[in-house]
Amino acid sequence: MLDLRVYRAAFVPAVLAAVITAFSLGSPPRAATTTLAPDAFQSSRAYAALRDLADSYPSRRPGSPGDEALARNVAAQMRSTGLQVSSERFSAQTIDGKRTLTNVVGVRPGSLTSRRIVVIAHRDAAVPGSTADLSSTAALLELARVYSGRELRRTLVLVSTSGGSGGDAGAREFARHPGGPVDAVLVLGDMAGTKLRGPQVVPWSNAEGISSIELQKTVQTALHEETGLPEAGPSSLAQWTRLAVPLTVGEQGEVVPQGLPAVLLSASGERGPGAERAVTEFRLNGFGRAALRAITALDARHGGPLNVRPAVLSGPNVLPSWSVALLVGTLLLPVFVTAIDAFARASRRRQPMTAWVVWVATSALPFLLAAGMALLLGVTGLLPAAPHAPVAGGAADFGGAGWICLAVVVAVGVAAFPLRRYLLGALALRADMGPAGDSMGAGASILLLVSLVSVGVWFANPFAAALLVPGAHIALFVAAPEVRLRRWVAVALVALAALPGLLVLAYYTHQFGLSLSQVLATALQVVAGGHFGLAGLLGWSYLFGALVCLIVVAWSQRPLDEEPPVVVTRGPRSYAGPGSLGGTESALRR
Repeated sequence: MLDLRVYRAAFVPAVLAAVITAFSLGSPPRAATTTLAPDAFQSSRAYAALRDLADSYPSRRPGSPGDEALARNVAAQMRSTGLQVSSERFSAQTIDGKRTLTNVVGVRPGSLTSRRIVVIAHRDAAVPGSTADLSSTAALLELARVYSGRELRRTLVLVSTSGGSGGDAGAREFARHPGGPVDAVLVLGDMAGTKLRGPQVVPWSNAEGISSIELQKTVQTALHEETGLPEAGPSSLAQWTRLAVPLTVGEQGEVVPQGLPAVLLSASGERGPGAERAVTEFRLNGFGRAALRAITALDARHGGPLNVRPAVLSGPNVLPSWSVALLVGTLLLPVFVTAIDAFARASRRRQPMTAWVVWVATSALPFLLAAGMALLLGVTGLLPAAPHAPVAGGAADFGGAGWICLAVVVAVGVAAFPLRRYLLGALALRADMGPAGDSMGAGASILLLVSLVSVGVWFANPFAAALLVPGAHIALFVAAPEVRLRRWVAVALVALAALPGLLVLAYYTHQFGLSLSQVLATALQVVAGGHFGLAGLLGWSYLFGALVCLIVVAWSQRPLDEEPPVVVTRGPRSYAGPGSLGGTESALRR
């Protein structure tokens, strides 16, 4: 079934693609800078405001009376500085289910252009107190006071949002209707907490892409100038992971998908300070001045819109997305070509291909039904919290009702496995199939599924497809019945194929600060909240289905010491010509 000559020949384009990729490396853009010192930011005034707000509004769950009262306070203080203030109310999913939230938007028109620089800070919190989480609001109000008497070339928009404690509904709502052309968005996070967690400048998105490299470098430079923290950005491996499986708990993650360049500035990184109450004026001074310096540099910047296309920044080089797509596509080409050839060979050998194709095609059924049930629970509101975006560890728990919903979803998925077997039996498709590990039709059908899913993922996201390259090539040799492997070797190879996905899971578990139970809760929340969309859930379901098929094939491998099947001769007993011991290679290629 497996023709190694076809497999080897299909690697030729990959060599050329590797050369092109090497020559596609470019230089990153320079950071926008300013020589104006941000002395106008008064940390003592901002720190006193932070303490006053924390005492006055200790409980600020999204959409709660405390959150709404703080919104009115913020609006009043913005008006006192001369900003044009409006309050926008909307309904959205939060960590407490569907709530009516309020965004407070203050606008100071620019002197030369209506293009906007936006500063966003959320005011809600999952845990009462959470003083460090409130520091972004204190910094936002201080920036409003600073710009009450300062002229800007661009229009400045200050936005106080709700929903940032989980799901980022306020930032997403504003990004959908920003009110005008936006040049850059600076999201303020933890500005005064005592804990440092990198990176402090966070560019991640909840959809394809990463924020503008120029914007990242501009804010990193401003932060370095004011705090002395190194300008080092996220590693290449972290960037690749975020591009492959886009997830983030920061508010910028809901802004970038709308085509707006946005980064989060936070002492404790994207995860935020959680329920931390310890704050320092020293930290607020450094991060507040960094925000002011970055805004001043962006306002003085010349040039066109900032680029939000996906790219990987590695040291002094930038790897563009088109070269990644070219290289990954050519690495998947041998799998696709070999799978098509194997399927054609199995069909010529009169394998029960219809049965095996149905067997493989229905492998995603349990996962699709489980995902459908999760979506249903989220839409109907039976799942108490199903925000669109993932949430950090402190807000990931969803109580007893959530665990009941998770149990229902798991039960639906498990029940779908015997249902699938019953459907195959009802269609009379298992009569001539035999063990999957010894069947050429099973191997060819699995390879066809793996290749089609890999190519589909490549079209949607080449960075994600790169994670499938090792597993797709491993699948060729696990599924081919003529490649005799010991059972434990075959199972180990399947585990190796799944390793990239497990590493991505471990990475996000660490970055979001999740326990094992919170991983399950977060997975259910993002699926029920519609984060992946229908096409994404279909792709994930077939990836898991292909993995299950490979496990079945690996487990049903015939032991090496087992006697080979008796070869049936063709023709009369006295015939000893070509083909008497079975099909020849020349005949089988016809």
